[in-house]
Amino acid sequence: MRLLRDTWLLFQRQLLLMWRTPMWLFFAIAQPVTYLFLFTPFLQKALAPMGAQSISDVYNIYVPGLLVVMCFYTGLFAGFGLLAEVRMGILERARVTPVSRSALLLGRAARDVASMLVQCALITAISFPFGLTVPLPNLLVAYVLLTVIGLMATAISYDIALTIKNEGALGSLLNTIGQPIALLAGVLLPLAIAPTWIQQLALLNPFSWATNSVRALFWGQLSDPVIWQGAAIVSVLAVLTVVLSTRLYSRNIR
Repeated sequence: MRLLRDTWLLFQRQLLLMWRTPMWLFFAIAQPVTYLFLFTPFLQKALAPMGAQSISDVYNIYVPGLLVVMCFYTGLFAGFGLLAEVRMGILERARVTPVSRSALLLGRAARDVASMLVQCALITAISFPFGLTVPLPNLLVAYVLLTVIGLMATAISYDIALTIKNEGALGSLLNTIGQPIALLAGVLLPLAIAPTWIQQLALLNPFSWATNSVRALFWGQLSDPVIWQGAAIVSVLAVLTVVLSTRLYSRNIR
């Protein structure tokens, strides 16, 4: 109970700090909006073999992948903010606070996930006038899944940041591992049109399962087994990475 109360208090505090700098939202969605307007129109012919008969179908295929990659990259680079707090000595000061050590990290992670969901909601809203259609129950389930994906990516970033504690090395490492993971997740184009060896390699990538799950939801295929399979995989990994990051964080402020 104390952990939940402290996490909620710190989450509110982090939200207030984010609210005071609203420009982050503009820069956060500028790139996704550019892809939405300038890249999506190219895809109608490319996605025709998958049954995309109209621009509306194209948005239903592309937007879910765009939302997943937004959560993935936003979460993956959350570790920079954590390292900045380390440099400012915030971790040192945290040693004397009566707040739960785990809540210090979980409140911050909740803020990062909330900012991802705001970005996703804006991109979804912008896509509706262009023909995106998705049943409301499916959309809500998709956002729950995006929350778990964002939490997992954020926890992975925290894990790496707390381990290497170097911004330069963190940036190089995240760029090195982030690009192949995103491409093997089929976020830009569905893996169904990829060569067989890439499809088989993508089975090892949890983010490809997550992308397929969200895409199936946007296609209205609520009974597709890939939804619960993807949800199970990312949920287990999210729990493991969050537990690891809270332990690393607590160890750093003892």
